[in-house]
Amino acid sequence: MSVDMTFSHLVLQASFVVQLVMLTLLAASVASWVLIFRKRRALRQAHAGAEAFEERFWSGGNLAEIYAQMQTPHHEAGGMERIFRAGFREFSRMRKQGAAGDPTIEAAHRAMRVALSRETDDLESYVPFLATVGSTSPYVGLFGTVWGIMNAFMALGQMQQATLTTVAPGIAEALIATAMGLFAAIPAVVAYNRYASRIERMLNRYEIFVEEFTSILQRHVQAQHTAGGARSAAD
Repeated sequence: MSVDMTFSHLVLQASFVVQLVMLTLLAASVASWVLIFRKRRALRQAHAGAEAFEERFWSGGNLAEIYAQMQTPHHEAGGMERIFRAGFREFSRMRKQGAAGDPTIEAAHRAMRVALSRETDDLESYVPFLATVGSTSPYVGLFGTVWGIMNAFMALGQMQQATLTTVAPGIAEALIATAMGLFAAIPAVVAYNRYASRIERMLNRYEIFVEEFTSILQRHVQAQHTAGGARSAAD
């Protein structure tokens, strides 16, 4: 007697618990792939935005002009641009209020740190989900396999004569759960490790820019202070 061993038949004939496990793993796999592609696009955009902004920033242009260009309609600011904008806006606001010296620099630095925290949250959002899928999916699949094999042997015990033909479908449908668990886990683990490394490099790049821009603002304040002192001495 031939037995239908096709994938679809085995899934449809599986017990409710095993089917529920398969459905859960399928949903986790689809969700992780959607997240993988979305995060890939977001990291590419962040990298391209940082490259374009740093090229413009270090070209020697006026900081006020760079800031003004970001205020144009339909301008999509990248992560590094948003950090710069937060720092320069706070710096300009403090200068307009008459503040000078360290308080102005500290205010700009705090504003950039806050913006950096927002960028960190944005880049790291949903990435832990990939780690969760990667670490739990094999165990969820193993649970489905154990449950399926348990049911197969319980049914086997009620038979007068057991053959490989009667045992194979139950074991095969149970092993599908483990295969689906690995199918969901492996891409999630690979993507998590890759994206975690890329996010760390991007955040380090942002950190370096914050410190470099703070140093530029300090030199700017010191130059103005020196120029003001020279004019006072001349008067």
